[in-house]
Amino acid sequence: MKIYDLGKVTVGLVIFFLVFTFPLYYNMGKATPPPEPNIQTEAIAAMSEPVCVENTEYMRANHMKLLNEWRTSVVRNSNRAYPAFTGVRYEMSLSNTCMECHSNKEKFCDSCHNYAGVSPYCWECHLQPKEMK
Repeated sequence: MKIYDLGKVTVGLVIFFLVFTFPLYYNMGKATPPPEPNIQTEAIAAMSEPVCVENTEYMRANHMKLLNEWRTSVVRNSNRAYPAFTGVRYEMSLSNTCMECHSNKEKFCDSCHNYAGVSPYCWECHLQPKEMK
């Protein structure tokens, strides 16, 4: 079997492969460093020892899972009390519990969500907080 224009086909495949993989080579070594969310707010500064409903590592990895569990617990079971890892009971509320301390949504929430390219649907039901300066 004879392949006609083998040279042209080979050159075409090489060019296609280079064009197709160009974004990988172009962005190699140019990763954007992850953001450092700004947690300095008046509410946190007023605490003698800043503490959240769970420890920092858990919240970084599982905050959306926790908020989904809270939503289910409140809406379906009418349970509004969350026992934190410290033993303190918090009200399960994005607006009244989380945003009370993390009132700087743009610097806290949005910085990480924009970096990760995710758009949570929190503000479809909740009022978007006004930024505290």
